[in-house]
Amino acid sequence: MASSKEYCSELLNRAGIQINGSHPWDMQVHDDNIFDQVLSRGNLGLGETYMAGLWDAERLDQFFHRLLRSGVQDEVNPARLIFHSLKSRLFNLQDDKRAWEVGQKHYDIGNKLYQAMLDERMVYTCGYWRDADNLNEAQRDKLELSCQKLQLKPGMRILDIGCGWGSFMQYAAENYGVECVGVTISKEQVRLGEERCKDLPVEFRLQDYRDLDESFDRIISLGMFEHVGQKNYEDYMDVARRCLKDDGLFLLHTIGKNVSDTAADPWISRYIFPNGEIPSIAQIGAALEQRFVCEDLHNFGADYDKTLMGWFENFDTAWPQLESDYEKTFYRMWKYYLLSCAGAFRARDIQLWQWILSKQGIEGGYHRPFV
Repeated sequence: MASSKEYCSELLNRAGIQINGSHPWDMQVHDDNIFDQVLSRGNLGLGETYMAGLWDAERLDQFFHRLLRSGVQDEVNPARLIFHSLKSRLFNLQDDKRAWEVGQKHYDIGNKLYQAMLDERMVYTCGYWRDADNLNEAQRDKLELSCQKLQLKPGMRILDIGCGWGSFMQYAAENYGVECVGVTISKEQVRLGEERCKDLPVEFRLQDYRDLDESFDRIISLGMFEHVGQKNYEDYMDVARRCLKDDGLFLLHTIGKNVSDTAADPWISRYIFPNGEIPSIAQIGAALEQRFVCEDLHNFGADYDKTLMGWFENFDTAWPQLESDYEKTFYRMWKYYLLSCAGAFRARDIQLWQWILSKQGIEGGYHRPFV
């Protein structure tokens, strides 16, 4: 029987990755114990041993691109991770009490970090890179694309579910003359967002989406659906339907997965997004039935690669000014998060979708703007 190291080496070779090789994507191993950890604990073991400094790769993004594109990771399916999958089936990990956990553990860890990492508008979702040369342009173009898809007009009232620091609301209010209400479960986002949007017709609410019950001309949700959880998809769509006017439009912007399993990545769930869960097209489609008509579905998931690389470049540059605010392992944890996700989008292992939804279907049809 091959040793753990020999077995991992065989799998990595099939992905074009060598142990202690000379390529920037090769795995530089400082402790052979990592192989037992990876085989017994999957990506949780891979991520935790990286955080502990037991291995490195000069270009983590390239390492994960090659690994995920090859598909060899599917051959590592540790039995102990079955419980992680079962939890999402048996329990509602995103109920109205647990939903606040991601705000406290991710979005409230420091506005200084996000101000340094993100673009000038503080957009924490995928940029749109078709005509953009840098992160600021890509995020501006994504906001403009979203506004045009929603066909905004002056005087409309807009609901932003998961509004972040208010980047969309600020842009829409300044450029389209609309009024906005945004809900978030992050106290720090409300605090900074209100500063950034002062003197605009923009309202921030520290509120769970399930408590919404009022009328809006348009609804948008950029990068929040990943926190809803498959047990709550239908409830989420019920909330959006009851809040949207009969002739309104709803733009749902979410990361998506290619298959309808229910297991979230255990490392991401433990260290980055507690209780997060990426939906599939089938899961979203099932939740839409008898609630919404899908007018348009747009995949620009490959653009998330460039977005995440831009975020990492900003984070890496700013780290000397940030490190005193965080624990010793934070840099390696955050680097692993940003670059492993960049590699995953580059490998097309995960996607980014914008759905345009209406309650009854638009007579004459909906036409996506050419932006």
